[in-house]
Amino acid sequence: MARVFDAYIIVDWSAAAKPVSGANSIWVGARARDSRRKFEFTSANPRTRLEARTVIAELAERLIARGDRILIGFDFALGYPTGTAQAIGLDIETSEPWRAMHQHLASKVTERDDNSNSRFALAADLNDAISKRPHPFWGTPKSKVASTLLMKKGNFSSQGSLAEHRICEGWIKANFKAHPKSVWQLLGAGSVGSQAMLGIPTVSYLRARLARSAIWPFETGFQTLTQELLENTDCVFAEIYPSTVPVTPKPGEILDEIQVKTLSERLESLDSAGQLAESFGPPRSISDREIHRITAEEGWILAK
Repeated sequence: MARVFDAYIIVDWSAAAKPVSGANSIWVGARARDSRRKFEFTSANPRTRLEARTVIAELAERLIARGDRILIGFDFALGYPTGTAQAIGLDIETSEPWRAMHQHLASKVTERDDNSNSRFALAADLNDAISKRPHPFWGTPKSKVASTLLMKKGNFSSQGSLAEHRICEGWIKANFKAHPKSVWQLLGAGSVGSQAMLGIPTVSYLRARLARSAIWPFETGFQTLTQELLENTDCVFAEIYPSTVPVTPKPGEILDEIQVKTLSERLESLDSAGQLAESFGPPRSISDREIHRITAEEGWILAK
């Protein structure tokens, strides 16, 4: 099968509340052809999320302008468990649940130039809309505790609760040596909830700025991607999970940068071998009913 992308951008996100660089910060890694048409890796380490938006957008625009089709992978969830948008009270009659959630977060998240943000207050408001209690979002500094947001996890086995995990997280756990956290956890070791809440608005921004772009699998379909299918698409956004690829940094290297480098190389290698396209389709173990849930609201993790 022919290659479907010409360049690969991998983004390691951060929910830091202050500008930060180096370890545990945002890293943007790109694997693209140089002037000799050979693949090379470059990286950037923007100190804030707003700066990262600009870095990613301008890099993508330069690559698209020269005729490249780009895959941009983000290491945070692009969807929430089935039923989330409806539980919040969003309009899912005229908009797909995933799109309603993206639009809602993009309109509600407040980001400032100093990287401060509104995620804990927003999580408390979302909990109030969903359950009128501190559930399902959890994990907050003591200073941000509220009647609808606590430091500890609630009971996901209680009647009427949304699922703690998406289908894809169970699949990743079963097929890789990885233990993905829930999108509801906002704080603590390995937590990803804050990254998703603050990252989805950036994806929405990029989706609007890059006209011929699409979010997988919501807009492309959960299917093998081909040159023909992507004929009018310059850029595909996907959720990735760096822990699916083993990484061993050398002394002095920063893990986050090596992860985006390794994953961009992995994706390019699979694409060059004609093996990446099929990774955009569902595993055989996934049912049609689950595929509907995935494409309507939950999303999927690109991994092979």
